[in-house]
Amino acid sequence: MPMEFFLLCLLSLGNLATFATGDDRFAYSGFTGANLTLDGTATVTPEGLLVLTNGTANLIGHAINPTPLHFRRRPDGTVESFSVSFVFGIQSINPDVSVDGMAFFVSRSNNFSNAFASQFLGLLNDQNDGNKSNHIFAVELDTFQNTELQDINDNHVGIDINSLHSKQSHSAGFYEDSSGAFKNLSLNSGEAMRVWVSYDGGDTQINVTMAPLRAAKPARPLLSLTYNLSAVLIDPAYIGFSSATGPVSTRYFLLGWSFSLNSLAPDIDIAKLPKLPRVGPKPSSRILVIITPISTAVFIITMGTIIILLVLRRRRYAELREDWEVEFGPHRYKYKDLYQATEGFRNKHLLGVGGFGKVYKGVLPGSKLEVAVKVVSHDSRQGMKEFITEVVSIGRLRHRNLVPLLGYCRRKHELILVYDYMPNGSLDKYLYHDGEKSTLDWAQRFQIIRDIARGLLYLHEKWEKVVIHRDIKASNILLDINMNGRLGDFGLARLYDHGSGPQTTRVVGTIGYIAPEMVRTGKASPLTDVFAFGMFLLEVSCGRRPFKETSTGQGFRLVDFVLEHWHNGSLMEALDTRLQGHCNVNEACLVFNLALLCLHPVPNGRPSMRQAMQYLDGDTPLPELAPMGLSGSMPSLMQDIGFSPSVMSYPTSFGTISSLSGGR
Repeated sequence: MPMEFFLLCLLSLGNLATFATGDDRFAYSGFTGANLTLDGTATVTPEGLLVLTNGTANLIGHAINPTPLHFRRRPDGTVESFSVSFVFGIQSINPDVSVDGMAFFVSRSNNFSNAFASQFLGLLNDQNDGNKSNHIFAVELDTFQNTELQDINDNHVGIDINSLHSKQSHSAGFYEDSSGAFKNLSLNSGEAMRVWVSYDGGDTQINVTMAPLRAAKPARPLLSLTYNLSAVLIDPAYIGFSSATGPVSTRYFLLGWSFSLNSLAPDIDIAKLPKLPRVGPKPSSRILVIITPISTAVFIITMGTIIILLVLRRRRYAELREDWEVEFGPHRYKYKDLYQATEGFRNKHLLGVGGFGKVYKGVLPGSKLEVAVKVVSHDSRQGMKEFITEVVSIGRLRHRNLVPLLGYCRRKHELILVYDYMPNGSLDKYLYHDGEKSTLDWAQRFQIIRDIARGLLYLHEKWEKVVIHRDIKASNILLDINMNGRLGDFGLARLYDHGSGPQTTRVVGTIGYIAPEMVRTGKASPLTDVFAFGMFLLEVSCGRRPFKETSTGQGFRLVDFVLEHWHNGSLMEALDTRLQGHCNVNEACLVFNLALLCLHPVPNGRPSMRQAMQYLDGDTPLPELAPMGLSGSMPSLMQDIGFSPSVMSYPTSFGTISSLSGGR
């Protein structure tokens, strides 16, 4: 045998750096030749580095031990003790932002085909998060603060049980043995770090410890939680790692991994670990600077300055683009055009700030078209491709009472939506200004009500798909140059085919406009839009917000206020005081009664938007409201038909539930 071949074999065996004494005990110091099941973006490089996610946005990677393990071999059937150690590294294109994280897990299943990326880390989705039937234990390394999951910050370690809402979490770091002082570690620093996870089956203690790669294991764990995993894990179970990215390019790596049942995990040979890719440009040689003539140095500095300026200019207009977006080309705007249209998103062009981001007025170069540019941070529950598909679908909506969504643009962790500009702004500014005289008389208000009813009828019945808006309110009604009402902001809208029925989702919308059945079931439907439309009718007629806290600390509920006047036969006294004596009484009574009908706590008691339009047009008489069904307050009505007190509660202030990512 040639000597070269013999040496090559020895090197190959050395690179494996793997041993095992059985299925329940192993160690990988590098992953060349490792027996792992990989899916998604996970891959092993020739150097033995396990790359869970390669930096592509909104994708998932898994690395799973292929043999399921038996954790319940005790006579009493409880889960045995186990120990884990692993070395990881996280790198982000933008050192200030990294999305979303990675996790070690023990799970009943090795099939994560229904899991979501982003905040769900490739383990769960928005439907099963928190379900006891998940039977999953995980330790997460999270680099993004998701308020929906109540994350403590954007650099933390958490213990997760059946949910990505961590049972316990702590900022990443370690406690020094000498002083006991806490030292922070930055998860996305690009440096290799080590984590130890242990579970004591006797005292049901979970400990999680971390430290820099070459530091000894600290005596004090970062996290310590008493929790009986016998109530969680099902035998046999799979162990492995999962990682997921959001809209920001981030790479998640594993360098080594060891595991053992009923003993300490074998040590990882640090000397044999593969190297993480280097972040940033290679260092320049100082020798060249010393020996280069001054004229050459000046030339280099000048050229370098020019290159830097070009790079900065390019970075200013940098976008995120992927191959699949080609099909959506006509709906995608260049970031450079939007930047120039808004003069760099300057505050003087700011139209408003909401729960989902900022809206700027802009004039597109070339066409000189006036647009409204909405910039939002996006962390979609769906894949980005599915999200853009829905954006483009909604962009095909065309109706005189809808604000046209013209297109989108993606940049770093931002999604930018481009709408047609409405010069007269939003309706709420006219309803709630401080002037004594309303700038909208009754005729204008009644016309706007009919405009929005027509727009909703188009969404629910007349377009090729059923569109549920899910956030109907005065601030989302915009007025065009002729003061016509147009329904805008489709950030929470959902689409489904006619005849198929809506899918269950989490509760989204604005508090005060959310139908009671949506709070109970999470299922939006055209009738939940009708409920919000009913509250909108009261908002326009009364010139009052659905809820506010009075000076005495009591909560004012608009629906109860109107119900009381209805019951006393004094509906006109509920009308905006600026309109009293200056309106069509019959139309006002029609609107009040239609509003109460739309706000019926039982969905089937509400009209469809087609029926509502017929009532407003006078084509069909409005049915009489039964006194038996509308006595008392709305909470009491809801309680009478079986709604729980939690569903009937009203907040002390308004806010929008969820976010753009959550709404999609």
